[in-house]
Amino acid sequence: MRVLITGATGFVGGALLERLRREDDQLRAFVRDGRRLSAAGVEIVEGDAVTGSGLDAALHEVDVAYYLIHSMEPVSGAPDATAPDRGFAKRERRAADNFAAAARRAGVGRIVYLGGLLPAQQGASAHLASRLGVEQTLLAAVPGSVALRASIVIAAGSRSFRFLVRLVERVRVLPLPGWRKHLTQPIDGRDLLEVLVAAAGNSRAAGRSLDIAGPDVLSYGEIVERISDHMLVGRPKIRLAFEATPLVSRVAAQIAGERHELVGPLMEGLGCDLLPRSNAAADVFGVRLHSFDAAVERALREWEAREPLRAR
Repeated sequence: MRVLITGATGFVGGALLERLRREDDQLRAFVRDGRRLSAAGVEIVEGDAVTGSGLDAALHEVDVAYYLIHSMEPVSGAPDATAPDRGFAKRERRAADNFAAAARRAGVGRIVYLGGLLPAQQGASAHLASRLGVEQTLLAAVPGSVALRASIVIAAGSRSFRFLVRLVERVRVLPLPGWRKHLTQPIDGRDLLEVLVAAAGNSRAAGRSLDIAGPDVLSYGEIVERISDHMLVGRPKIRLAFEATPLVSRVAAQIAGERHELVGPLMEGLGCDLLPRSNAAADVFGVRLHSFDAAVERALREWEAREPLRAR
């Protein structure tokens, strides 16, 4: 089977590439800069999904294509990267449209897409609404495709997890805005990879959108508290009565050393519960799930093996 991985220089794409190298597949990676990727036995095709360059070559004779492209960069001249018709949302729509058209031309049998969990009742944030739009575009283009929706991924390389760890590490007193009460179900990075691998050939998943989540339902406040416990640091909490997401996200991004263009859209999605519609995915893919505490402990060990963690 010939497999294409987009976003291969990112956390999920890179981890998936290493995982699939143990399988008997022909692997191809689609990247903007081939110099950033070195993987023996992997064919590299350079291009850009937003412009469409390189897509036909990348998808030629491909059986399964993993779409792991997320455009969180601001567009030049756009002061608000979270506006629905500007910034990352516009780039994501254009990239998805280009990829869908190229996949149809190439006769790709399945696209596997990773997006985000959606709120059950109120409207989705611009970030999550953009993910949903990409999902709908790809499923419509290749009917046998699979869309996966996940919450926070707990792994040493996950930017969401790293953002939370940096906050716990660097802030002596943690202010927790009103969104601390909302619930979600983080997933262990190991479990996410196993689901992604299984999604390539699972017949029960064809044409479906499936939520993948860990076994523990936690509030965002509990997530921060449990991470600080695993880091063996005491951090007093200030529970705020308001959310003030635009201000809080800018301050948090500065403290954690992240770009606000990434943190702002992500934190806008914290204003409601993000829970799976069902827990069918674990059964469909036959994946046993790790607990949140096991995921955090392993992620912190892997982090420390690569770089110092001052608060640990």
